Amino acid sequence: MRTRARGWRWRRNPLRRRSDMVEAWTVLAVAVLLFLGAPLAGAVAGWWAHDAARAVAVAQRAERHQVSAKVIGKTPDALPSVSGREHTYRVSVRWTEPGSGPRTATASVPAGTHRGETVKVWFDSRGRNVPPPPDETTVWQHTLAIGGCAAGGAAAVVLLGHSAVRGAAARRRMAEWERDWALTEPQWTHRKA
Repeated sequence: MRTRARGWRWRRNPLRRRSDMVEAWTVLAVAVLLFLGAPLAGAVAGWWAHDAARAVAVAQRAERHQVSAKVIGKTPDALPSVSGREHTYRVSVRWTEPGSGPRTATASVPAGTHRGETVKVWFDSRGRNVPPPPDETTVWQHTLAIGGCAAGGAAAVVLLGHSAVRGAAARRRMAEWERDWALTEPQWTHRKA
């Protein structure tokens, strides 16, 4: 039957070595960093990413505008054969802006749109077709992705550091045991070193 001595690295013990104490304190530091440091790093990075993404969204909403345009160009006869993605293609569209009259431009429209249909398209202040500005859901997705990656990265750094410290402690422990055995072996085996 085997018994476990919990916390033996913390107690005074003639078999305890300095490397055992380093390992014990490292485990405590790793636990604190994993349970407090990594989530804190993720929260800070997420907060920063949320502010940055929201600022970009506000700037794009101020610069871009959506119009209802009529498709006037020739549309492809066949849809793309790849499924599972929303396909778009570029075609000429026409719309009327208040105060400036009718305008024509090339814009991306969803696949399956036919000539004469009305579609919603986005343009920037220079008249270029652009994607819609990010909505609140997109901002939160960006926030959670950056926060999760930062927390995971912090945890990975902590675990890699812990692995390096454990490896160094194990090498030191083996060297200490080797040195102690070199002193003890001649007494046991009656050989000269």
